[in-house]
Parts: sequence; C-alpha cells; structure tokens
Amino acid sequence: MYPRRYIDGIFDHQDSNGGGGTITNGDTQWMTAGAGLLHIEAPPEHLVVSGGLFHGLQLWVNLPARDKMMAPRYQDIRSGSVQLLTSPDGGALLRVIAGELDGHEGPGITHTPITMIHATLAPGAEVTLPWREDFNGLAYVMAGRGSVGAERRPIHLGQTAVFGAGSSLTVRADEKQDAHTPDLEVVLLGGQPIREPMAHYGPFVMNTKDELMQAFEDFQKGRLGTIPAVHGMTEAGPADGADGA
Repeated sequence: MYPRRYIDGIFDHQDSNGGGGTITNGDTQWMTAGAGLLHIEAPPEHLVVSGGLFHGLQLWVNLPARDKMMAPRYQDIRSGSVQLLTSPDGGALLRVIAGELDGHEGPGITHTPITMIHATLAPGAEVTLPWREDFNGLAYVMAGRGSVGAERRPIHLGQTAVFGAGSSLTVRADEKQDAHTPDLEVVLLGGQPIREPMAHYGPFVMNTKDELMQAFEDFQKGRLGTIPAVHGMTEAGPADGADGA
C-alpha cells in the first residue's frame, strides 16, 4: 500500500488500473499496488509554473504474502471523511485516517490491521492514546518540536520515534515552537508485524528474489497495463506487491 497524505499543495495521480484523481490540502490517496500497475503522479502544471508551498508525506505499507498478487485498488480519502477527534483540553486535533483509535474508525481500508493518525498539537499540549499491545508504534514529525514517551525523549522535524511494548503512546509538543511552524505535526503509525521475508528492488516489493524477477518481467513485457496520456505528466513508474500507507 502507498498512503500519500498532502498537508499543503495539489497533486495529480493516475494509474493503469483506472484509479486516480487530484488531491489537495488534507486529502489522502491510498494505492494498493498488489499484482502490479503503472502509476504517474505530479503537481499540476499551473502549480509548477506559479510556484508555492508543497508539503506531503508518502509511506509504504507491506502486504502479507497471501495478498501480494491481489487486484490493485485505489482509495480517495478526502479531508472531510476522516475521523476528527480532540483531546479533552482541546490542545490536540487527531485525524484518524485508517484503522481505529479508542472505538473511532478511519475510512482507509487496509489488508492487515494498522492504524494511521495525523495529529496536530498546540505548544505545550500532550496526548496519551490507547494503543493495541500487539501493534508496533511509530511517530514521525512533519513539523515542529516535542517529545515522546513517559520519559519525554526529544524529537523534532524529520525524526522518527519507535515506541516499545505497551498499551499507550504519549506525545507532547514543546512549549516553544519555531515561528514558521506554530504547532507540532506528527504522524502516528502502527500495526501487527507481518514477520515474513522481504525482497525489494526499485519499485517492486515481494517475498523472494524469484518473485522480484517475475515482477520485472511482467513490467518489461507490458503486463502491468498502460496509463492514458495526461497533459503535463510525462513519467510513469511501476509498483508491485505493496498495499499503499
């Protein structure tokens, strides 16, 4: 899977399975490559010409071996469809994109149990969220500075924190933030570990070297389909074997 979330800006996507569209501020696209497809993505031509802010995040989520060759799928998750939650004091806004948080489910459909949350914390705000004990847990900082865990270990823009075993995650925003990033923006992600061998090369992710060789052959022989021509979008790339966050 390839979840792609946009905070600011505009992005166009199209793939050989008929999926695609334009996503903008707060939207998420979730592409499951599965048995393989071609896809193309780029900011629209007018944004390239005019310039401006572009801020987004792309993740890769592995598929278990039993689902590696499933039919590709595309999900358009608009900003208005995610579950919006707040902390009791109003200092944190939580957007549940996929999975479940304390009984609140996000709209993203996944093939293994995972949770993906985009959280915004005001300076000094802190949240402790319930978390499944059989899930791993990660926090990636998209903007700002803060700390994680009961020990308040510092974390800042571009860093990822890996949580240990437990039934909750704690994130806190520093009292003082940079002028251009007034809040702490963090993605919280976790799920059940698949614990299978993984082989990857270029855009292909499979379980064995032989499967990788087959994926390249499928691409070279045109078995992944074609993408209709789109004005201003000139480079297509293949993907295979992943579920798209």
